[in-house]
Amino acid sequence: MTNNPHAPEGNYDPAGSTQMFRAFVDEAQPRRQASPAQTTGPRLGVAFGVLVVVAIVAAVAWLALS
Repeated sequence: MTNNPHAPEGNYDPAGSTQMFRAFVDEAQPRRQASPAQTTGPRLGVAFGVLVVVAIVAAVAWLALS
């Protein structure tokens, strides 16, 4: 055990400061729940992007083979 002049003997809890910090962080950030509209928006955009890429690749392949 190390000699720490700021910690009283027998009452030092090494995890105490970590627990207090986590409680502070948990209180500081309000928990938000995602609405269904927010979760479907990016998925729709990704699906549209994939379709555009497939169409471009198909057009390039068609031009290369003709």
